[in-house]
Amino acid sequence: MGPIAIYALAALSALFWAANFNLAGPILADMAPLAAASGRFVLAAVIMVVLVAGRGELGALLAAARKSGGRLALLGVVGIAGFNLLFFDAMRTTSAVNGALIMATNPLLTAVLAALFLGEQLPGRQIAALPVALAGVSMVILGGARGEVVFGLGDVEMMGANLAWAVYNVLARRLMPAGSPLVNAAIPMAAGALVLTAAAGLSGAEFTLPGPKAAAALAAMTVFGSVLAYLFWNAAIARMGAGRTALFLNLVPVFAASIATLTGTPPNPAQLAGGAVVVAAVIFSMLPRRPQPCLA
Repeated sequence: MGPIAIYALAALSALFWAANFNLAGPILADMAPLAAASGRFVLAAVIMVVLVAGRGELGALLAAARKSGGRLALLGVVGIAGFNLLFFDAMRTTSAVNGALIMATNPLLTAVLAALFLGEQLPGRQIAALPVALAGVSMVILGGARGEVVFGLGDVEMMGANLAWAVYNVLARRLMPAGSPLVNAAIPMAAGALVLTAAAGLSGAEFTLPGPKAAAALAAMTVFGSVLAYLFWNAAIARMGAGRTALFLNLVPVFAASIATLTGTPPNPAQLAGGAVVVAAVIFSMLPRRPQPCLA
């Protein structure tokens, strides 16, 4: 697979994740947040197991469950259940653009947590970019729908979802075993789906069948925004490395804003200005360091 194809896979992942923010609206019009989150990942887990079976890796799946099931389940609880519990509830009250722009700071937040808990070096560029990115996010979430100052619960929940995904990224570096990417995706998805279903049941969330529009949105979020985005992203990381692939996350707010504009809810000036600050800060933080001149 050539570099153009790899770039396309990373860009498609960003597009699918951006679409999730816009697809959440019609889903939540028909379904409770916990029921929607549960339904998404029950379907995604089933698809992943079918793919594993289709590739003749059921034996590898069972072996991984015996050997590394606890570690993979923990990843699913944090990255699948934790993130989506907050994501779906957040999208009831915040906008697609706000959600995507808050998530755009994830590479920086992941780098900070990796430095704190894994001892990874935090370059000076990332230290300098972090407060700038946070200032941009503040501009976005304080902008409001018509420019008034608004700090909603949905924005707070989306910041919690952002933190959950950053924690997942850090845990994955420590806990993800070597092996089949499909197997390593299927087990966390299944664990996350179980936790989300249990949480929905305990909360008393009503499991109602979605209407045609919500069902189509849920299917698209499951197939494109869960299964394909995850597999494409992992393929890009395998070829380009995590650092270069992470640059494509900057496309998520751009795509989310474009989709929102096409569907009749264009971003307001505060979102545009704050988004520009966030994206610029994240890009700056990921620029390669200049080689030091040799003095010998």
